Amino acid sequence: MGSLHQESGLVTKVCEIYAKISKLETLKPSPDVNSLFTELVVACIPPSSINVATLPQNIQETRSKLIKLCGEAEGYLEAHFSTLLATFPNPLHHLDVFPYYSNYLKLSQLEFDILNQHYSVEQDVPPKRVAFVGSGPLPLTSIVLALYHLKNTEFHNYDIDDSANSMASRLTSPDPNLSQRMFFHTTDIMEVTDDLKEYDVVFLAALVGMDIKDKVKVIEHLAKYMAPGAMLMLRSAHGARAFLYPVVEPEDLHGFEVLSIFHPQDEVINSVVIARKYSSRLEVEHLNHHQKLGMGSILPSSCKYCDFQAFNNISTQQDEYY
Repeated sequence: MGSLHQESGLVTKVCEIYAKISKLETLKPSPDVNSLFTELVVACIPPSSINVATLPQNIQETRSKLIKLCGEAEGYLEAHFSTLLATFPNPLHHLDVFPYYSNYLKLSQLEFDILNQHYSVEQDVPPKRVAFVGSGPLPLTSIVLALYHLKNTEFHNYDIDDSANSMASRLTSPDPNLSQRMFFHTTDIMEVTDDLKEYDVVFLAALVGMDIKDKVKVIEHLAKYMAPGAMLMLRSAHGARAFLYPVVEPEDLHGFEVLSIFHPQDEVINSVVIARKYSSRLEVEHLNHHQKLGMGSILPSSCKYCDFQAFNNISTQQDEYY
């Protein structure tokens, strides 16, 4: 009963904040904007058992609108601080002026640890080429990973907005190392095909496809063109944090094997999902076989299809969810 009361109070609080945000003349950084979004984040960060998918339709619509407003505000915030950082001779020495830089350090460390856990199992060397889809004007994930974790890896940042890429490139071009490893492409990722096969890992930003239907279209496009066995890393949301970002479910990842899902409990808002593109058509058929039967992940010995594939020396893996 207490949990239901807490969830009701949370929904009321979020809807009240949304009403105030929606009346703002602009979402560019200002005392009013900063105060309201801080209030929203503080309300949504505590661990919550709420399942946003079960909320009434009118609340679902409010949530969708709120996520879009959050994305717009985040874009303005990043552009503001990217412009500010570009005034320094070497912007990378001053990244801590961004108020959420410490969160990016933690999130990037988390994503690297998860990637390393799964990628190193299948490869003897770190990824050579990484793509980040939806990098924006302040590509902190790419920058932090390149500076501290993947120090010899090429990063190819994709954004549909040319001005965002121009701002981002001004941050890395003064650095003699990153200027040689950080590349920016102004294009719609849905128009990128064969080039996607060149990447060992693809990161998909949380705000690419803020509507889950649009995000699934992007995921299906990546599944079609990424190299077999390549890794896909996505950001999702869990509990009340789903009022801030879209939720990606395992069933949304057609063509990929979900390896793990991690839900942070601290100030890092995004959940982290890592998946591997299936290496063969048989792997996809095997997954579809289980899904059609409603089996999910089952032991190979309980499935005749699995027995047949095992007989033909084709191994299968169970998903691990953390």
